[in-house]
Amino acid sequence: MVLPVREFSAAGYRSLRRIHYPMSRLDVFVGANGVGKSNLYRGLELLQAAAAGTIGDQLAREGLDRAFWAGPTRSGPRRMTLAASFSDENRLEPAYRYEIEIGFPPGEPPVPFPLAPHVKAESLTYLGGRRPVRLMERDGRRVMARDEDGRPVDVDLDILDSETVLSRLEDPSRYPTLDLVRRTLLEWRFYHGLRTDADSPLRKPGVGVPAATLASDGSNLAAVFATLAEIREDTGPLDHMIDQAFPGAILNIAPTHRTTAFSMTFPEFPQRQFEAMELSDGTLRFLGLAGALMAYRLPAFIALNEPESSLHPDLMAPLAKMIVWAAARTQVWLVTHSERLAKAIEDTGAGAVRQVSKVQGATTIEGLTLLGTFRDEDE
Repeated sequence: MVLPVREFSAAGYRSLRRIHYPMSRLDVFVGANGVGKSNLYRGLELLQAAAAGTIGDQLAREGLDRAFWAGPTRSGPRRMTLAASFSDENRLEPAYRYEIEIGFPPGEPPVPFPLAPHVKAESLTYLGGRRPVRLMERDGRRVMARDEDGRPVDVDLDILDSETVLSRLEDPSRYPTLDLVRRTLLEWRFYHGLRTDADSPLRKPGVGVPAATLASDGSNLAAVFATLAEIREDTGPLDHMIDQAFPGAILNIAPTHRTTAFSMTFPEFPQRQFEAMELSDGTLRFLGLAGALMAYRLPAFIALNEPESSLHPDLMAPLAKMIVWAAARTQVWLVTHSERLAKAIEDTGAGAVRQVSKVQGATTIEGLTLLGTFRDEDE
């Protein structure tokens, strides 16, 4: 079991001065270069990194001093806050909220690891009752968590300032909700680096083991296709989408053995099978996206960052259909420069297309209020 995500919040991170966004099944963000669309995407990645225990490392590699909101702030130390709210499967209202606040290490220089992220606070809150209840709360290195009987107890946890309680407190029997939120975040998949160069994982044979979901780097693409063919024994939807993109083309999935592989046959050369190494960048990227969006089992949440890169404009309509197909089965978050792709999705009525811009250096989403509602919906 995993939890649908209902809200995403960020404050003090890069161009995200303060954003509180209500999630839907399919959220599409379109806007010019430099308005902060990728920062929205990256904020979600950092929440997953909090669950994986890598948020400190990732922010340090990004450059903690460069990751904070650079505009004017109230007096006091700089902080960034990231949060997500989740619901139970059959309700729309958020039931749980995970939040993390990060700043610089305290003290006057020199201090050990001066640019290492310092987790100032962290919490998991239950929102489904008459009043919010903290299930886990961290203040510095002090950690409180409610046990299986709902009693608040101080937890003796050996934790570094750059580590998260979410990743370190692994005891599903005593802290089941914390475990559920962690597993939900770890199931998310982010696709923004599907390389198509000569050494791309997409071009290489895969290991001969079933793959229910595409890896973030696409390294198991051949196994994803083989799983549809040999386990589900149904590649009909995938074949239809490929025919929509490349009329008359056929995806050939080799029988699995020690490795997995695929090739394409095109109507101009019906006797020739073009292996993955021979395919154009655009064709290979489309196949990678097909693997992400049409796999045997879709993850709890899929985020796509500029999937239109290297694709011909005529592929926007088939790509939009694949995204809508996936959104009927899971949640999808799409960041794109392509007005054509956004329009193709909007025309289906399946998702919310949001215009992103910058106002005085801060990323803004058209119509979004500070309370996390949209003006047109309020009206």
